[in-house]
Amino acid sequence: MSQNKTPESNNNDASPKATNQQWGGRFSEPTDAFVARFTASVNFDQRLFNQDIDGSIAHATMLAKVGVLTEGEKAQIIEGLEAVRLDIVEGRFEWSEALEDVHMNIEAALTQRIGITGKKLHTGRSRNDQVATDIRLYVRSETDLIAAELKRLQEGLLGLAEREADTIMPGFTHLQTAQPVTFGHHLLAWFEMLKRDASRLQDCRTRLNQSPLGAAALAGTTYPIDRAYTAQLLGFDGPTENSLDSVSDRDFAIEFCAFASILMTHLSRASEELVLWTSAQFNFIDLPDRFCTGSSIMPQKKNPDVPELVRGKTGRVNGHLISLLTLMKSQPLAYNKDNQEDKEPLFDAIDTVKDCLRAFADMIPAITSKKDSMYEAAKRGFSTATDLADYLVRAGVAFRDAHEVVGLSVAYGIECGKDLSEMSLEELQKFSSDIKEDVFEVLTLEGSVAARNHIGGTAPAQVREAVQRARASL
Repeated sequence: MSQNKTPESNNNDASPKATNQQWGGRFSEPTDAFVARFTASVNFDQRLFNQDIDGSIAHATMLAKVGVLTEGEKAQIIEGLEAVRLDIVEGRFEWSEALEDVHMNIEAALTQRIGITGKKLHTGRSRNDQVATDIRLYVRSETDLIAAELKRLQEGLLGLAEREADTIMPGFTHLQTAQPVTFGHHLLAWFEMLKRDASRLQDCRTRLNQSPLGAAALAGTTYPIDRAYTAQLLGFDGPTENSLDSVSDRDFAIEFCAFASILMTHLSRASEELVLWTSAQFNFIDLPDRFCTGSSIMPQKKNPDVPELVRGKTGRVNGHLISLLTLMKSQPLAYNKDNQEDKEPLFDAIDTVKDCLRAFADMIPAITSKKDSMYEAAKRGFSTATDLADYLVRAGVAFRDAHEVVGLSVAYGIECGKDLSEMSLEELQKFSSDIKEDVFEVLTLEGSVAARNHIGGTAPAQVREAVQRARASL
């Protein structure tokens, strides 16, 4: 196989010019300084350097396998790329805006280091498939980190739920007291949300794990490349099937941001409850001081800043999803410069999700419940009214009639300031003769939660069993 040739007059000059020498041959004048800055992406895409170097090493290895590069050239390129990587990691690398992006910066540094052989690296590929590969590798790596942090949060929730399996609190609908539940049961509701989020993240990872490398600019390449081999080297499940789609697809980034938006919505809902529960009006839980701040003027304040910020950052991540959807909605095939705008929202969504998960995973196990306050709150609002209705139905009363009896009993309780459990048997029997002495077994908070002893129920025994099933699933 003959190797890629370039004119000798160009081969000996490995130093970068004021304009991007890798594509500048077509142009008769340098790019305007403002336009160069406006179109450059290196200030934000330099975070892809590891993935870019990994992709280039795989590409060089493949080119040697098919005979486009010699083994010596491959070794020289790989050694040079690893040296560039070390310079970047150790802070010696000088990024150039004139070279536009991470790909051209690294290639120019490689060529400057090893000479003409560095120019052969780009044989059989384009920046289009290169960036598509880099982003997939980056998102895949970050997805694995996020999955680990999500699991850590789930484990923390399970530990807290197990500790609070017997802690009784009011359950709400419309933020009005509805029925008593256990705190552990409430926490497991959060766990179920995160369980679905983890599944969505795994689905996203599966779909993104296809290699676009080798699609080149849009139509493939005339070189005898082995795409399955580069996919294998980079840990992909296989190569993408269509070169046009390969370089223009950003579905995986949109899907990640969709996952991120749903996850952040779940964290925001949990944050809202944490903010409410730490207030003096609820007084259900206490957050450690390290997750809170004070007031500059009110010395008594302890503000739940971490959950408040997570709640606020949800809008930020939702905005990134909309940005990517809008970015892609009118693009013709294949690659367009618009796609440079995919990185900043994607990167920020990744960073935000990781930070929020870390904050929650650190904070959740440190929550202290105020059991007495929760219990007293559950006693208010006639939270066992449904239990009284169920009791009457079991005694043979039609449900609608039982509903009316309980409604009259509650109205009486409001008038005299008594909870159902605080009324005497004689008072309750004014509304139905079917009420007997054993009614107080169901009117207590403990009796109410214990009675819901089935899968998905709030009974302490069910909470503990659910925790064990959840741990097994993790």
